[in-house]
Amino acid sequence: MRPTDIETLVQVGRPTIAPDGAFAIFATSRPSIEANRSLSRLWRVDLPAGSPRPLTRGSGDRAPQLSPSGDVVGFLRPDTDGRTQLFVVEASGGEPVQVTDRALGVMSFAWAPDGGSLVFVSPVGERGRYGDVDGLGPDAESPRRITGIRWHANGAGYIVDRPTHLFVVDTPDLDAEPLVSPAPAVRPEGAPAPTARVVPNEARALTSGELSYGSPVFAADGHGLFALVSEIERDRADLRSRVVEVSLDAAGASERVVVDRDANLTVDDLIVTPAGDLALLASSVGDSGTDFVAACIGLHVRRDGAWIPLTDPETIDLGDPGSHVTALADGSFLAQSRTRGRVQLIRVTADGAIEVLRDDVEVTGHAATRDGATIVAAVADVTSFGELELVRFSGEGVGRRITALGRTPIAAIPSEREVAGRDGYPVHGWVAVPEGEGPFPVILQIHGGPYAHYGVHLFDETQVLVAAGYAVVYANPRGSAGYGRAHGRSIRHRMGTVDFADVIDFLDAAIEADSRLDGSRVGVMGGSYGGYLTAWTIAHDHRFAAAIVERGFLDPVSFAGTSDIGSFFGDEYVGVDPVEIEAQSPMAAVSLVRTPTLVVHSELDFRCPLEQATRYYTALKRQGVDAEMLVFPGENHELTRAGSPRHRVERFEAVL
Repeated sequence: MRPTDIETLVQVGRPTIAPDGAFAIFATSRPSIEANRSLSRLWRVDLPAGSPRPLTRGSGDRAPQLSPSGDVVGFLRPDTDGRTQLFVVEASGGEPVQVTDRALGVMSFAWAPDGGSLVFVSPVGERGRYGDVDGLGPDAESPRRITGIRWHANGAGYIVDRPTHLFVVDTPDLDAEPLVSPAPAVRPEGAPAPTARVVPNEARALTSGELSYGSPVFAADGHGLFALVSEIERDRADLRSRVVEVSLDAAGASERVVVDRDANLTVDDLIVTPAGDLALLASSVGDSGTDFVAACIGLHVRRDGAWIPLTDPETIDLGDPGSHVTALADGSFLAQSRTRGRVQLIRVTADGAIEVLRDDVEVTGHAATRDGATIVAAVADVTSFGELELVRFSGEGVGRRITALGRTPIAAIPSEREVAGRDGYPVHGWVAVPEGEGPFPVILQIHGGPYAHYGVHLFDETQVLVAAGYAVVYANPRGSAGYGRAHGRSIRHRMGTVDFADVIDFLDAAIEADSRLDGSRVGVMGGSYGGYLTAWTIAHDHRFAAAIVERGFLDPVSFAGTSDIGSFFGDEYVGVDPVEIEAQSPMAAVSLVRTPTLVVHSELDFRCPLEQATRYYTALKRQGVDAEMLVFPGENHELTRAGSPRHRVERFEAVL
C-alpha cells in the first residue's frame, strides 16, 4: 500500500434494516485526494442474496435510519453551504427532500414510533456569533465569558456558547409538490414579497437554555423521548451523566429525570426495548465521578429501583468507538464487545448470558429485525477496511459477505503472537513483514488511548510501512482495552512502567524469533498516548535510529490547563502529586533523549494541544538533539483517521 492508496479505504457505516428483513441500507465513505475530503453515499441491498445498488448520489450522505414502517430513509447530508442537515428519501430510491435548515447544522436524529415525525439534535449559537450577523466575523465578536472548567472540544472548537438542543419536525410528504422559489413580480404597494422556502415543515424546539441535550430516543408510546443532558461544570470535573424524559406535549415540553448523578454512571447511549423499558450503554465512574480509567462500558438495566450491569464490567467491554446496542423482542440485546484485537457481535440474554454471533473480525455496526431472525453487520478484517455481512437470516447462521469493497493493496498479512514479558505477563500483538528474506529494518508502532487497542482490521499505518520495506511490530501492552479491566487499569498512576516494558519485550521477542528482522536497525513511532510512550521510550532506551512523536501527551502539567479533557484525564492517569507526575512525564525526562526525532502535530488539536509538541520540540533542539517538527494547519487530533486526504498523504510521505 502506498500513501495515495488511502483512496481505496472504503468504510461501511452502521447499517439499518427493514422491519421484515427484506433489505438493508448502509453508507460507505472513502477519502478522495482530488476532492480533498471523504466521499460518502447510501446503498440498498436486498436480502438475502441481492447485489448492493446506490440509493443516493450525494457525496456526503451518511447515518441512514429507516422509518418504523421501512418505506422512508432519514439521513444526514451537507446542504449547499456545507452545513449538515437532515434529509429523507423513499427506501426504494428517488429525490431526497431536505427536512432541516439549521444555521449550525444537525448532529443526529431519531424517528418517532409512528414515523410521522423526527427529533433531531442541533447546536444553538449565542446571539451575534457563528455568522448570526451578516458581515460580523469571528475576530469582531464580543469576548467569551468563561466561568466553568471546560470551554472547547477537539474537532468542535468553542462549546460554551453553542449548547445542543432537541427539536421535533413533521416528516415531509414525499408525494407533495416540490418547493419552488417565487419568481420576481410587481406586487401591490405594501404587500410583502414571498420568501423562498427551503424546508416544507417548521421544526419546534423541545429544549432550551445553557444545558446541552443529545442521544435522543423515543419512548415506546411516542409521547416522550429520552435524552442525555450535559452541562459545563463550574468548579471540578464530573463525568456522571443525567438522563431525562422530555414530554412532547404541544402545550410545552417538560422534563423528568430518569437517571441522576447518584447512579455514578457515564452514559454513552440510550436504548428503548420493545417492552418500553430503558437500557443504558454506560460505565461506572465511582463516587468521585471521574474514575474513568479502563471503566469497561457495559449494558445496564433497571432492577429493583437501581441501575445494574447486565454484563460483567471486569471482563466485558462494549466501548469500542461506534459501539451500540440493539434490543430484541425476546428481552435480549445485540452488542459489540472488544476482546484481544477483535470486536465481536454478541447476544446478551435478559439474565446476562452471552452468545458470540461473530468473531475474528472487528464489527463496526449492526442492525437486526425485532425478532433477531435477520442480522446484518458492518465488519473490518485483515483484508478489508469495511464490508457488510449477513450474519443471520431467518434464524440461521450465515456469515456471508454481501459486499466486496476491499480493494486495498495488501503488503503483508500480519502474524499474531503472544510472548511472555520480563515479569511473565503475556503480551499480545502482531508482526507484519515484507516479502523476501530480509533482513528488514524494524518499526515499533505504539497505539493511542491508552485504553484503546490494535486490532485485526486492515491498518493503513502498518501496510504503508511494510510496502516501503519495513517490518512492523505492534502490540497491546498493559493499559490497552480488550483484555479486562485489571489489564487496562494496571498503568493508572504508573504510566511508563509496565506498558513500556511490554512494548520493548514484545519487540525483543519478535526480533529474536524471526531472522528477517534486523535488530540493529529499529525505529519507533506512536500517536497520542503512543506519542507519550514513544517519547518515554527514547528517553530510556537508546537503541532507536529515529523516532516519530505524534500528537503526544507529553507534559501532564500544562496539559491540565490546555486540553479539552485536561480537567480530569491527567489526574486519573498520572495522579496529582507533583513528584509522581514528574516520574511519569516525558517532558521531565526529555534531557535523556539522544534519538533523532520528528515531532508531528496539528494546529487545531485540542485533545493534545499544539503546545505539547512545540515545548517538547524546543527542548530537544536546545539540548542539541537532531529534531524536526511538522505542523498541519486546519487539522485536529484525528488527522491520521479523518484529516483531509491530501494532508494524510503528506503525513505518510513525511513518515517514510
